[in-house]
Amino acid sequence: MAKISIIQGPNLNLLGMREPELYGRATLQEIHDGLQKAFGQDHQLEFFQSNHEGAIIDAIHKVMNQDGLVINPGAYTHTSYAIRDAIATIQKPAIEIHLTAIYAREAFRQESLIAPVCIGQLSGFGAYGYTLAMQALLQHLA
Repeated sequence: MAKISIIQGPNLNLLGMREPELYGRATLQEIHDGLQKAFGQDHQLEFFQSNHEGAIIDAIHKVMNQDGLVINPGAYTHTSYAIRDAIATIQKPAIEIHLTAIYAREAFRQESLIAPVCIGQLSGFGAYGYTLAMQALLQHLA
């Protein structure tokens, strides 16, 4: 049984309402419920969301006592060296995820400070990307 954190960054608490044409209609709770249903019987999942960089960093630090991390840093993807450093410090496998195809969007969204410290990145698959990220992380852990 793996213990995995799913950490969500700023504005993801507004999924389902926030630009549904871009981010889809699924709420964050629906995404978490789907992951719990798909993986929760065999693995321990912890869910966390914050709009505050420091709180996200604190949540990443807790992963030191876990097996891995799936993270959607939201806009912090492009700006937060502190989140990048926290992921590098915990030395646990992490997968970066984005609902939209970040490399097909505005130029400022096309650079990830987080990707270099992750074992992989998924973008553009909407809510289903979380399932793919979990599968990839569990395969890596196996």
